[in-house]
Amino acid sequence: MEVEEGVQIDDKAKRMRDMLSSFYSSDPSSNASSLQNYTSSSSRFATLDTINTTSFDANMYMNLLVQKSNLENLLQKHVEMAAEIKNLDTDLQMLVYENYNKFISATDTIKRMKNNIVGMEANMEQLLEKIMSVQSKSDGVNTSLFEKREHIEKLHRTRNLLRKVQFIYDLPTRLENCIKSEAYADAIKFYTGAMPIFKAYGESSFQDCKRASEEAVAVIIKKLQGKVFSDSESIQARAEAVMLLKQLDFPVINLKVKLFEKLEQFLVDLDLESEELTNAAVDDSELPKGGTVLDSASSAAHEASIREFVEAVRAYRVIFLDSEQQLLKLAQDFVTKHFEATRQQIKKQFRSVELLAILRVIWSDVLLISEVLPEADLPDYALQAARIVVKDYIDSTFKHLLLDISDALTKAQVRQKEGVEGEYSLQVALEASRKAVIQGSMDVLLNFRQLLDENSDLLLKLRDSIIDWVQEGFQNFFRTLDDHFLLLSGKSNSASQNLNIPEGISVLTGLVLVLAQLSLFIEQIAIPRITEEIASSFSGGGTRGFEYGPAFVPAEICRTFRSAGEKFLDLYIKMRTQKISVVLKKRFTAPNWVKHKEPREVHMFVDLLLRELEAIGTEVKQILPQGLHHKHRRTESNGSTTSSRSNPLRDDRLSRSNTQKARSQLLETHLAKLFKQKMEIFTKVEHTQGSVLTTIVKLSLKSLQEFVRLQTFNRSGFQQIQLDIQFLKTTLKEIAEDEAAVDFLLDEVIVATAERCIDPIPLEPPILDKLVQAKLAKNSEQISVS
Repeated sequence: MEVEEGVQIDDKAKRMRDMLSSFYSSDPSSNASSLQNYTSSSSRFATLDTINTTSFDANMYMNLLVQKSNLENLLQKHVEMAAEIKNLDTDLQMLVYENYNKFISATDTIKRMKNNIVGMEANMEQLLEKIMSVQSKSDGVNTSLFEKREHIEKLHRTRNLLRKVQFIYDLPTRLENCIKSEAYADAIKFYTGAMPIFKAYGESSFQDCKRASEEAVAVIIKKLQGKVFSDSESIQARAEAVMLLKQLDFPVINLKVKLFEKLEQFLVDLDLESEELTNAAVDDSELPKGGTVLDSASSAAHEASIREFVEAVRAYRVIFLDSEQQLLKLAQDFVTKHFEATRQQIKKQFRSVELLAILRVIWSDVLLISEVLPEADLPDYALQAARIVVKDYIDSTFKHLLLDISDALTKAQVRQKEGVEGEYSLQVALEASRKAVIQGSMDVLLNFRQLLDENSDLLLKLRDSIIDWVQEGFQNFFRTLDDHFLLLSGKSNSASQNLNIPEGISVLTGLVLVLAQLSLFIEQIAIPRITEEIASSFSGGGTRGFEYGPAFVPAEICRTFRSAGEKFLDLYIKMRTQKISVVLKKRFTAPNWVKHKEPREVHMFVDLLLRELEAIGTEVKQILPQGLHHKHRRTESNGSTTSSRSNPLRDDRLSRSNTQKARSQLLETHLAKLFKQKMEIFTKVEHTQGSVLTTIVKLSLKSLQEFVRLQTFNRSGFQQIQLDIQFLKTTLKEIAEDEAAVDFLLDEVIVATAERCIDPIPLEPPILDKLVQAKLAKNSEQISVS
């Protein structure tokens, strides 16, 4: 309803304006034309809106209204039209009243003007008479003074010409006086004023004056050039000097090039100064208590230099208005070189305090230059460059940490290779590498923490990125460390150019054992502590995308190094077992066992075998913990205690001298094996001394059994093996934890030898014991002498 009422009011106002304009219109032709247009189109486009036109047809309107409206609408239209008629009457009355007042006011104004004009004609006639009198007297004066005025004007022109001539002759003196008083602007003003005369008469009447003036102007040009290049002059003075040179048509573009070259040289000197400050920061080993690295005097000198550079840029920009792009590029190059020098310093071992000091200097320089070159947007430009530098610093720090750990490991390897290893060289290497891992990681986190504690705007904007970089850095560092461990152990053939690994150094077994225990240390101690420190000091971040997952995943690192520890321990056992296998292979492939002589003593290969096991025990005791001492004796094993290798039946068989009976006993041994419970010989290796030694002993005895199966023995060869194995039974009990498994494997060697023997008749027990005791006594004597 409100919308319909608003539309009705607008229609009323429109119709009222149209009616009043048509009533007071001064152009009847427009009305006639509208009438013709209406009559021509009314038959086709008759609407209720035609009531507002001058060609309104009441009959047609009523017919149309009756056709389109019902009774209720006709009554409403009647009420509306009555109200409009009343409003129009009121408006017409107001218009008549307003126009009437205007006519009355105009009549009064005309009456007042008529009264004021009375007597004006007489006054105008008197004024005309006086003007005519003044004009006649003025004509008389002009006539009497005409000749004198012409003479005076001629003299005045002559005087001006003489002044110009005198000015030309005095111009060299004036220029010299201006040079002495340094009034170069006045001198150029005088010279440019005389230029038209010199161009016209300089080659004839005023030749000497022109030559002297040009010499003076040349001196002025040199003076102005010197002022432009002088740093002691103010910016305004240098700008004025350039403007004066432009007035003399001097090629200012050459000055622009020279000044820009001077700015570039100034920038080179400033870079050298910044590099000296950076080197001073790196070489400063003891930081002052105030926390600043750079010397205060050097810092103040650098700030003064950068302010001088800023003023030079400001002057250059004022002097040469079209130099903005050159200056922007120059400023960006300055910041780029600043950060490039910092990146070169980062390649050395670099502390975060030193980096912060350099970043403060750079940021201060950037803010100063931004004051004069805000269009360069140097803060954002410096932020992007600082992002790269800080990222490189974090990566470089992790590389140096990796080098420290590598040095701790390779030094021990080199010392062991050169034969200068001490009793606890492997233990020292392990402790040094542990310290390098845990203490180095803590130092790295402390350095990075100082970056987060910095309150400068530059590093506050990089805070979240630094947190992500640190977490990613530790994740990548431990992955790289794992790869480096593989490289040191010989399991990876990839070369590492960035790590100081001496060439020609073979992989030593002790180093592999150190790597195994170090991997276990990293998994159990280092990673939990680093994770706790990262959670307390480096939580947050968020610049890394969610699709990439968390930056630091300690569980993954723990799994990696747990697996690495097991691999290295297995590799150590494999390397040691292979070395023992070489000794065994030499022992069993060298002699002709079919023609072997009767045994007189325990063979020397047993000494070599025990010596190797003793060396293994020495290495293992330095690196691995003892673990639980639990001897697994034969009676405690899950094997049969009544096997053919330890029962009285076998001893009785070995004591017989009849060959047929010995072979029948061998058959009994095979039958006993069928009913004996299976013994688990090879179990999971633990990081303990006993577990590693026992595993190596088991593998060695298994290799011994396989070598025996490849040979054919006579009686003496069989008895030699029996003697050697009997001696090993006595000595290996002190080395291996699982005595039952060792006895089992030793018995298997005897059985395998008997199987491969032509005449398997063993030594008698008294003789066997006598030879074993003699070897033990000999060894004891050698130990006491040594």
